[in-house]
Amino acid sequence: MTDPLQRFRDLLAAEGDSDQGQRISRICALCVSELAVSGAGATVLSAVRNGVATEHRRGLVHASNPVSAGLEDLQFTVGEGPCLDAFATGGPILVPDLAGARTRWPAFGPAAADLGVAAVFSFPLQIGVVMLGSLDLYRDRLGPLSRREVTDALILADLATQAVIDQLDGHTTDDLSWLADSHVEVNQAVGMVRIQLGATTDAALLRLRGHAFAHDVTLSQVCRQVVARTLRFRPEVDPA
Repeated sequence: MTDPLQRFRDLLAAEGDSDQGQRISRICALCVSELAVSGAGATVLSAVRNGVATEHRRGLVHASNPVSAGLEDLQFTVGEGPCLDAFATGGPILVPDLAGARTRWPAFGPAAADLGVAAVFSFPLQIGVVMLGSLDLYRDRLGPLSRREVTDALILADLATQAVIDQLDGHTTDDLSWLADSHVEVNQAVGMVRIQLGATTDAALLRLRGHAFAHDVTLSQVCRQVVARTLRFRPEVDPA
């Protein structure tokens, strides 16, 4: 029997694995075809302590379809979900029935269900104790991953980790400003809103998230408006 790791390496090589910039997107595609999931996404995360709170910064997002992209945006907007839990715990987050986890993720759960998601599975991207991000899978039907599928997902997460390391190419996840990704705008917008409000970074991020949630848009969209100066926040007053 072919070793699963070697089989996935062979599949990636057959698709032109020498192209580092596309390898993570191909790994996401393999997740869909090999694990019987509806979609897959990957993200790089860094956790920055601001006082007693932890701010998560993201970059390098790859998604196999619009729902996967929406799930990545949603978690960052509401500040909760399997991706963040996998990053925090360093272990897989396996939720075969999302409806049963709504007390765990009161904001993420209902919004993810509205996207047509019934089950979610997140696997950390890590080297030893160093966390880089997560590989996130979803299904549009209830049900757990099989033991083989979990094993294969862990292997694909390891391959995605190596792809992230290759793409970081000496950069650290504490500074994601070099990544060509829309979420980099969040850091700039937080800084602008912090100055507008005369508040802490945590307070600025909370106002941005609250505005995104209240207006049913993604955090990235709100931050893009702030950076473009078409949206401005005022202390204790909702922006126009």
